[in-house]
Amino acid sequence: MRIKEITNKSQWEEFILQNKESTFLHSWNWGEFNKNTDEKIWRVGVFDNEKLIAVALIIKVKAKRGSFLFVPQGPIISQELKVESQKLMEEIFSYLKNLGKKEKVGFVRISPVLENNDENLNIFKSCGFRNAPIHMMHPEITWLLDITKSEEEILKEMRKTHRNLIRRAGKDSVEIIQSAEEKYLKTFYDIHMETVKRHKFVPFSYDYIKSEIEAFKNDDQISIFSAKYKNKIISSAIIVFFGNRAFYHHGSSLSEYNKIPSSYLILWEAIKEAKKRNKEIFNFYGIVENKPKHPWAGLSKFKKGFGGYKKELVHCQDMPLNKKYLIAWLIETGRKIKRGY
Repeated sequence: MRIKEITNKSQWEEFILQNKESTFLHSWNWGEFNKNTDEKIWRVGVFDNEKLIAVALIIKVKAKRGSFLFVPQGPIISQELKVESQKLMEEIFSYLKNLGKKEKVGFVRISPVLENNDENLNIFKSCGFRNAPIHMMHPEITWLLDITKSEEEILKEMRKTHRNLIRRAGKDSVEIIQSAEEKYLKTFYDIHMETVKRHKFVPFSYDYIKSEIEAFKNDDQISIFSAKYKNKIISSAIIVFFGNRAFYHHGSSLSEYNKIPSSYLILWEAIKEAKKRNKEIFNFYGIVENKPKHPWAGLSKFKKGFGGYKKELVHCQDMPLNKKYLIAWLIETGRKIKRGY
């Protein structure tokens, strides 16, 4: 096996899209987005002879608590793998360790797209990884909906309240606008900041979200769904379409109009759009369970009401490289306690 950088978009995307667990966090455009926000990235492939068997998008994250290398929901491994997975992962981890030392970072962090089980956990543990204090910005418990079913079946399997609210929004003359134009992004962000104040979480900057839209829109992989009521946009959501999936990535709403169920209609229209694009799974992104005081508790109930099932991934893993890691660990642990996570 040998590891080398991949510079060809078609080669990268073709490999990623062969995997049914494909995630936009390992897409070519997610790499471009991170480059555009001044992060250093590497796209590397593992080759067995001349056959590509795994890829990893590596991002150098510069943070006040200490810089580190981050692999978001990866590495992505061939579903036709003919070499031992433990040996393959050891090769990738060794590459990351050496790159981390070369870049003088405190640790390597991986947010795996692997099912949370003892076999997968032991791979990381045996290679010197430990559980990260936090899970970064990418969820570990996700809520998924099979959208290969008919619209009638999906509606039938929803919570009854959700079905009624979707219909009520239609009767209230809520209009859903789908676009990636910047004027809708500006409106989304204004509503987003109101949502931030209400729920007291740390927001992404406008430029951050704008860069994300710009990275994906040329390939028609992203859209802003806006709900207009009485000539005013009152809620909005950003949906990413990649591989066989659609992802509910950002959402916001105005508390002044919380009696108008526009957010329910937005996601229903997003699900229908995903079906039109021949997607198989609608990924509602992160949820929490059995944590009624968690900031995501209400949002999790909202997502689960559309029907579907949960998938739990391996917790974010850290490989400490030097004493700088302790500083980051202490800061992140403090944040976790403060935010009630």
